[in-house]
Amino acid sequence: GHPPFGFPEPLRSAVLAKQPPLENGKACFEGRPGAEMAPMDFDKVKADLVERYGEKNIGECEVMSYAQYPKVFEDFMAFKNEFDDVSALDTRTFLRGLLPGETIEVKLAKGKTLYIQLESVGELDEDGYRTVNFEMNGQKRSVRVADKNSEAGATAKQKANPSVLGSVGAPMPGVVVEVRAAPGDEVAKGDPLVVLSAMKMETVVSATCDGVLRSLIVAEGDNLKAGDLIAEIDE
Repeated sequence: GHPPFGFPEPLRSAVLAKQPPLENGKACFEGRPGAEMAPMDFDKVKADLVERYGEKNIGECEVMSYAQYPKVFEDFMAFKNEFDDVSALDTRTFLRGLLPGETIEVKLAKGKTLYIQLESVGELDEDGYRTVNFEMNGQKRSVRVADKNSEAGATAKQKANPSVLGSVGAPMPGVVVEVRAAPGDEVAKGDPLVVLSAMKMETVVSATCDGVLRSLIVAEGDNLKAGDLIAEIDE
């Protein structure tokens, strides 16, 4: 905010000396900073967010969060897409994780509680993954998890970001048999980028939006897993 009678001179002029003018041409804010900003079309913002994240994930709260902190909101949605809603976890488990033999109680809803016990964490495999064995409500389960702290895990192929419209990922495992675009190309939604072959069937991976192809991560002969990043498009 502003002091009651403004900032004293010459302090104000010295601080603003190297600052570019505001979008409206003024040298500095006069009164409430928000009053100097261009109007925001909240309906358009909501429509754009719905297109990127789906209607069920976007309400008025999400629109206001994006309007105030767009990068923080995008990072949060990317985290949520990868790990789902972790708000049901207690703080210690979220920050530290479970130790072998430790059990936690996770309340998802009234009358719906999960009891999870970590049994063991397997050895690192050649792909940089570990098998995590655990019990959930008395049933044994296992899941492969990438160890991002290992050298193999750190060099694993980059994954597409589903929350970014221009991030194109492999829809299934396969081998790249043909590349039909190059960085710098202007593409339209639906234009073919690469062709994947899996189990003697070929699948065309297409552009997810209109824009310019910033990067093409793959080449012919590359083996891909589902979700591996193929290309990035600047809208």
